[in-house]
Amino acid sequence: MTEAILGKTGLKVNKEAFGALPIQRTDKETAVKILRKALDNGINFYDTARGYTDSEEKLGLAFAGRRGEFILATKTPSKDGEAMKRDLETSLEKLKTTYIDIYQFHNPSVLPRPGDGSGLYEAALEAKKQGKIRFIGISNHRLPLAKEIVESDLYDTLQFPFSYLSSEEEISLVQRCAEKNVGFIAMKALSGGLITDIFAARAWMAQFSNVIPIWGIQREKELDELLAAMKNPGPLSPKENGQIAKDQEELGGEFCRGCGYCLPCPAEIQINLAARINLLMKRSPAARWFSEDGQKEMAKIEKCQDCGGCVSRCPYNLDVQALLKKNYRNYREDISILQDRA
Repeated sequence: MTEAILGKTGLKVNKEAFGALPIQRTDKETAVKILRKALDNGINFYDTARGYTDSEEKLGLAFAGRRGEFILATKTPSKDGEAMKRDLETSLEKLKTTYIDIYQFHNPSVLPRPGDGSGLYEAALEAKKQGKIRFIGISNHRLPLAKEIVESDLYDTLQFPFSYLSSEEEISLVQRCAEKNVGFIAMKALSGGLITDIFAARAWMAQFSNVIPIWGIQREKELDELLAAMKNPGPLSPKENGQIAKDQEELGGEFCRGCGYCLPCPAEIQINLAARINLLMKRSPAARWFSEDGQKEMAKIEKCQDCGGCVSRCPYNLDVQALLKKNYRNYREDISILQDRA
C-alpha cells in the first residue's frame, strides 16, 4: 500500500481513498459489503457529505466498532454557524462516531473566514475545541476560489477536481498546495466517468506525491478494479501513455464535469447528463443512450426556457445553454443515421 501524509493534518492515509457519493444509489446491504471489503483491503480514507442522502448512514452501519481503523471526512453545505452545528450533530449520529477527522465546507460560493458574519468558521473552531472535528477542510469547483483557499492559511485540506484531463493551471494549484502544506484531495479522478481506464488514471495521479484521489465507488466490480490497480503500482506503460494522450486530445479543454451544480432546471433537463452526452457516447456503447427513455430525456432540451440559471451556477463558467443545444443537434443527427441504417 502506498501511503502519504495529508498536508498539515499529519494524517497518514492510503493513496487511494473511497469516495462515498455513489453508494447512496445502492441498497444498504450492498453498500455495507463494499465498504467493509474496501477497509479489509487497506483503503483507510473515506469521504462523504451531509448532502449525499443516506451515504453517511451506510458508512455508520458498515464501520460500527471499527472507528480507529480509518480516516473519515464529511461535508456541510450550511451557510451559517448554527446550521453547521446542526449538520455536524446529524453527521455524527448517522456515522456512529464521536468525531470527524476532516470536516469540510461543501463548495461555498465565497470563502468562509473568521469575522465574515456567517459564523461558519467560528462554529468549526468551536467544534474543533470540543473534539468533534480534528481538522477544517473545504471542497470547491471554482479555480479562483481554490487559489484563494490555499493562500488564506485557514484550511488544512482542499478538495478539488483533478485528473489527467486537468489544465496546467490546475496542476499548478496542486503544486502550490504542496508548497503551502495544504492537503490536496482529488475529486473526480475519473472526470465524472469520461475516463474509463482506472489503471492509467491511477498511474498518472501517482506522480503527485501530495495528492489523495477519492475514487467514487458504487459497485463491487469497481472496487475490484481499484484493488487490482493498487496491486500493480508501476509507472505508466506506453499503452497507458497513449490512452492518456488520446483522451486529452479528445476530451481536454472546456467540457462538462457532471458536478450537477447547474441544477435544478425549470424544464427538468438532466443537464449534467445532457451536457456530456456526446462525450459519454464515445466512452461507452452508443446504443444505451438511444433508448426510448433516453430520447425523452434529451427531448426536454427543446423546452429550455433560456433562463440562464445553469450558466450562472456553473462553477466552470461554461455556456451551458449553447452546449446543450449543440449536443442535442448532434444527438438527433446520430439517431437519424441509426434509423437510416435500420
